[in-house]
Amino acid sequence: MRHIRKLTAALLALAAALSLSACGEDERHDVQIMAMDTVMGLTAYGTDGEAGLLAAQRVINALDAALDPERQGSTAYSVNHASGAGTAVTGQAAEMLETAYTVYERSGGALDLTVYPLVKAWGFIDGGYRVPSDSEISSLMENVGFDRATLSSMSGTDSLLVTLPTGMELSFASVAKGCAAKYAAQAMAAAGVESGIISLGGNIQTLGLKPDGSEWNVAVQDPENSNEYAGILTVGECAVVTSGGYQRYFVAEDGTVYQHIIDPDTGRPAESDLLSVTIVCEDGTMADALSTALYVLGENGAKDYYDDWGGDFEMVLITDDGRVIVSGGLVDSFEAEGNREVEYARRG
Repeated sequence: MRHIRKLTAALLALAAALSLSACGEDERHDVQIMAMDTVMGLTAYGTDGEAGLLAAQRVINALDAALDPERQGSTAYSVNHASGAGTAVTGQAAEMLETAYTVYERSGGALDLTVYPLVKAWGFIDGGYRVPSDSEISSLMENVGFDRATLSSMSGTDSLLVTLPTGMELSFASVAKGCAAKYAAQAMAAAGVESGIISLGGNIQTLGLKPDGSEWNVAVQDPENSNEYAGILTVGECAVVTSGGYQRYFVAEDGTVYQHIIDPDTGRPAESDLLSVTIVCEDGTMADALSTALYVLGENGAKDYYDDWGGDFEMVLITDDGRVIVSGGLVDSFEAEGNREVEYARRG
């Protein structure tokens, strides 16, 4: 059922949300793949579309293999099982770590890749959902803290030497799809594609403009109704990434709903006053990281973060009381659906 819901979401994102249409002379190419535990939809226009899609798939599949922390031999597995020794990390994985660490520091730890063992304990990796005991959470929290990891630049390379304390494990999950979409779009462009769009489970990456030269229309889903939209964003080439507790959760026997985004301060699902956070940013890796961090921070924390660091991104927040808050840079780019009122958050 979870994969069916993801397939439905991907189809909605590509069909209804994006309202794509090609001119007669433009050939549309589509493919759906399963990677990173998500149904992904890729669209490319033009005569080089098929080649572009193949190139994009190769990037996504390579990153999926490299970033799976349960796959022996993967980058993530090697880092997590180095028993306190340093591991050389290159390319996109190094970029993701550096981006995640930047957001970790700026957000006061709201984004922390080292909560991975807690995500596993709650059953969000294998689907064996459960509520860990207080003592289990306390024990696992002893190995949480991205600032205890060492990321050292390796002279003359784009690599990092990554060292985790013994017992600590990390996951790239909160940055992986954003990074994969970014580099998949670059691969499409290198193959000759000038117009395309990638949907990776809540991560949208556009390439160029639509074939008719107009901007893309990207829907922001209503977190309380998967068949409705809170509004439409009109954007050029960029990443649009949404995070929210509604995307993956389970209901315990006592009726309590536990969502998948873990608060690094508590080791428990974040009790945010936000239902969703959508980030618009040129860098998909950064957008993915910010969407999680700002969700954990909640409304006031997200506004403060935008005030301090919002020069390179914009945001749409949907609160648990139904309000829509849009950052100042999206005043002319966001159109609310229905009778929703929009509040604007401006820097300074």
